[in-house]
Amino acid sequence: MFSLLKPAESKIRHWLATAQNLPLSYGPAGFTEGASELSQTPHGFVRDHTRSEIGRGKAQFQAAKYGFRAWAQFDLGWVRVVNAGTAIDPGQVVAVEAHTLGIWSVNISRILYVIDEETRFGFGYGTTPLHVERGEERFLLEFDPASGAVHYDLLAISQPAHWLAKLGHPYARSQQRRFARESHRRMRNLLSGT
Repeated sequence: MFSLLKPAESKIRHWLATAQNLPLSYGPAGFTEGASELSQTPHGFVRDHTRSEIGRGKAQFQAAKYGFRAWAQFDLGWVRVVNAGTAIDPGQVVAVEAHTLGIWSVNISRILYVIDEETRFGFGYGTTPLHVERGEERFLLEFDPASGAVHYDLLAISQPAHWLAKLGHPYARSQQRRFARESHRRMRNLLSGT
């Protein structure tokens, strides 16, 4: 949902309550769960996949998990999770607020699944009708005990839903790529202490 004014917290809380009872805004869920780069992208959707090493060692993997639980990968200045106290649990709804070109947007998604294993941690969420896009996004941390590398893997499958997102599709795509770059940088900086 787009706005020229910063949405009031009370309005966002109302949207979050409404989203609890809304279906997903696209077909069957599961595009991103267990998906690899070779998986088929549904017709009409685009796939964005970025992966980078953000740190090294088990302690940094644990710190990255803590960062994910605090929604640090969204703490970018122009993007934030409004309800950042929300636990990463299936069924929880999350409001992501963005501010670009003087326009505010609030996008509400539902957590579909959580990955919590010894060497992998993350989650995937799907969009509700209270989102300017349709699709899923997976945020995944992986620790390789052999090399010590900690990777952040971000996979999104989306298409514009709101008429303004359709009209400004090239710009929206540039902002999706910007989010991925800055989210990776944010997690690297979190682990390096900068």
